[in-house]
Amino acid sequence: MTDCSVYVSVAPVTTVPRTADVVVVGGGTIGAWAAWFLRRSGLGGVVLLERDTLGQGASSRAAGMVRAQGGTEAAVRLGLFSREFYAGQQEVLGIDSGFVAQGYFMPCFTEAEVDQAHRRIAMQQGLGLDVRWVDSHEMDELNPSMAPGQTLGSSYAAGDGYLDPPRNVLAYTAAVLGAGVRVCERTAFTGLLVEGGRVVGVRTSAGDVATSRVVLTGGPTLAAVGSAAGVRIPAGGVRHQVVVTEAHPDFAPSLLPMVFDVASGIYWRPCEGGVLWGMSNPEEAPGEATEFDTSYFEVMRARMAGLVPTTGKVGLRKTWAATIDYTPDHLPILGPAIGGDGPIEGVFVAAAGGHGMMWGPGVAKAVADLVVSGRTDVVDVADLGLDRFDEHGRSRLDPDPIALPFPHTS
Repeated sequence: MTDCSVYVSVAPVTTVPRTADVVVVGGGTIGAWAAWFLRRSGLGGVVLLERDTLGQGASSRAAGMVRAQGGTEAAVRLGLFSREFYAGQQEVLGIDSGFVAQGYFMPCFTEAEVDQAHRRIAMQQGLGLDVRWVDSHEMDELNPSMAPGQTLGSSYAAGDGYLDPPRNVLAYTAAVLGAGVRVCERTAFTGLLVEGGRVVGVRTSAGDVATSRVVLTGGPTLAAVGSAAGVRIPAGGVRHQVVVTEAHPDFAPSLLPMVFDVASGIYWRPCEGGVLWGMSNPEEAPGEATEFDTSYFEVMRARMAGLVPTTGKVGLRKTWAATIDYTPDHLPILGPAIGGDGPIEGVFVAAAGGHGMMWGPGVAKAVADLVVSGRTDVVDVADLGLDRFDEHGRSRLDPDPIALPFPHTS
């Protein structure tokens, strides 16, 4: 069984423009939406480079979870922006990414987790997020698909939800083409042209493009993109697994709000009458991996069956694995590119740290703002640049505690 990813391809481009106002590297969720925001800002020549085809990477294989219940102020602000962006797409674009506000719980199983949740809720509410605490009794009432009496309560945000990843690819493809972005598929970025510490162009497999502004994205391949540019970016790729169960009456959307068991790294949501749930193995070495790890799945399946008993009684309709990105502190990277001789003027790096669907539009808008004006109101980027990492890729920031259990080093 495999996933039902849909790849969208525009007409192959064998040549690239000789000049551009800005070149965006990477045609995934962040790169494509960044190109769209840049075009809407008034820049005329926006070129989007994609070495394969739009959406062929992690974008189509994601689970589509969208939440603003982050563990840091940056995570909450990016989540709020992205959630509102997805909810308003239809009015702006005439197409949307299939966002559904399903409601999202983050249950607590220990007193320490309860204390952490209350502090987190206070922070989130201070930033304008509609989130509240529910006790264990209400948690059971609102989650009839879960086994009762397991939690000590939970945080809950009714506006959090999920989208349809293949439809998101369709949405951003329609958006960039409709906006007049020059999309260059099957065109690899191979390096920067720099003079006096400032970018003057990019090298591609189809020729050079003169430009004074560049955005580097790339999801799980961002470190390689950075290497081609002469920039060390401490981001990596790691296997993530997703399954969809057979349909069952217990999995009706009205009975199945979204849940993230942070302690075990399992999340779930409704999908086609069944349950979509995902997992990552924190003990697995980083690297590209798209084969399904059955042994780890069986370990997590037992945990999932304890939480949602009916999942242990039904079969699976789909299983898949994808390589998705992470950063050492699970936080985004937003800021200038830094080469061996210091910052490269005109070049910016944008990464979502494993939260491409969740933070993608917010990260994209923030980096577009930085390109155009050098500042952004989406999130405070002062501490989110490459300069927070040491020579070993270690961050001076505490990691976001609400994240999948990815490795802590690249």
